[in-house]
Amino acid sequence: MPGIFSRTPKPEDVGVTFDPQGVIPVHVGIIMDGNGRWARARGMPRVAGHRAGTKNIRRVLREAAEIGIQVLTVYAFSTENWARPKEEVEHLMRLISQSIQEELDDLDANRVRILHSGRFEGVNPSLQREIREAIERTQHNDKITLNVAFNYGGRAEIVDAIRAIIREGLPPEAVTEETVQQHLYHPELPDPDLIIRTGGEFRLSNFLLWQAAYAEFYSTPVYWPDFDEAELRKAIAVFQHRDRRFGKIKDTER
Repeated sequence: MPGIFSRTPKPEDVGVTFDPQGVIPVHVGIIMDGNGRWARARGMPRVAGHRAGTKNIRRVLREAAEIGIQVLTVYAFSTENWARPKEEVEHLMRLISQSIQEELDDLDANRVRILHSGRFEGVNPSLQREIREAIERTQHNDKITLNVAFNYGGRAEIVDAIRAIIREGLPPEAVTEETVQQHLYHPELPDPDLIIRTGGEFRLSNFLLWQAAYAEFYSTPVYWPDFDEAELRKAIAVFQHRDRRFGKIKDTER
């Protein structure tokens, strides 16, 4: 019998069907987890999982645009990931650079706008330049926004916002939630409606902590390299059946 802390699906998450005419989340965030476990299950090195995971972004991005999602934020590299083995970190950096070089023409041709959320501290200058060039080149594209959370941490983003507010000399009583929001990395983006985590874990891992305050959370045991179009639609189907109240109650409950 399931215990109180068991990870059984919610009743409304079972047997739901995606409705292309239903409510589509405007902004979806994805914690792309499970690359290493995907590789290990196949007797391959972890770097092979990261390669497969990087390639999978294109498939999911294409489907997201087809569904009508306007913003897709992917968690590519966290501020905590620097603690991983040096060889793995270096490989991840090369993968990101290689992905920009191989995918940029196609992304631009398909009207994908690229954004970056995170810090540049510790990032190789040549990779910094590639990221900035990709952002500048695609800035007027309007099909879908791909926001890459790279060298990103939710706490770091909030700290950076507070530092910016202090530099402006605002008195404490003038600081509101709106003030903080305006000093985040991309205040123009809507808050995520849905956060998807692959790989079976149930935590945010320092991802969009401020913005995800009222996002729906969806976890799947599917490893990121295997998270395909059908899996994305399954996540959206669950979202469509959720009852979003934003702290309010239904009229029938009054």
